[in-house]
Amino acid sequence: MADLNLLDDLKSELSGNFEKVVVGLLMTAPVYDAYELRNAIKGAGTEEACLIDILASRTNAEIKTINEVYRKEYDRSLEEDICGDTSGYFQRVLVSLLTAGRDESDSVNEALAMQDAKEIYEAGEARWGTDEVKFLTVLCVRNRKHLLRVFDDYKKVSGRDIEDSIKREMSGSLEEVFLAIVKCIRNKTEFFAERLYKSMKGLGTTDSILIRIMVSRAEIDMQDIKAAFLKLYGKTLHSFIKGDTSGDYRKILLELCGGEK
Repeated sequence: MADLNLLDDLKSELSGNFEKVVVGLLMTAPVYDAYELRNAIKGAGTEEACLIDILASRTNAEIKTINEVYRKEYDRSLEEDICGDTSGYFQRVLVSLLTAGRDESDSVNEALAMQDAKEIYEAGEARWGTDEVKFLTVLCVRNRKHLLRVFDDYKKVSGRDIEDSIKREMSGSLEEVFLAIVKCIRNKTEFFAERLYKSMKGLGTTDSILIRIMVSRAEIDMQDIKAAFLKLYGKTLHSFIKGDTSGDYRKILLELCGGEK
């Protein structure tokens, strides 16, 4: 954990979004993730975007560490806190991600991939109502290479991308978490680039998302995220941040972003 006295001193000197960035940068990655999750859960209302961003994108090892850090820092179970604050299938997906049970091998069983694709199709597009459990068991458990094959097979079976089917079949937080899982499996850096873009485009800025991604990815894959941002939107992340923020907050985000290129 960062030096708590230093944190307290800084908090008394700083304010607003600039303070949030600085405080985040003083923490190690798992401590910051645990801190963000705790803040998303406690207080009035839940910031579902935080739960989705973190749990859909971290590896098994990262999630196990977050669970341990959360218990150590807050003397609470992250799973119990999430269960106390969410409900329904959205809760079940988050708990499944929290167990860090995803297969991380490279093996692809072609027959099983086609079966998974057909079962997801039959659980969604092909019937009245949606069998969310089938989506959950495939999307939260299978390994990345296998899922990429499932997504290809799904398109053959249904004639559309799995993302389109999720949008048609689901709504609200459940739709958001399933889409995040699919996007992270396909291309994690593009997922983060899209989150950053959406946090800044249009009226107002969703600073909580902007800060969380800039702080948590700064030393991991920021260069790749910048490249993905440029490819997807034809503009640099640097120019977007510059046009959307101001003052010391803008300066520190641009530092995390790195140069124009």
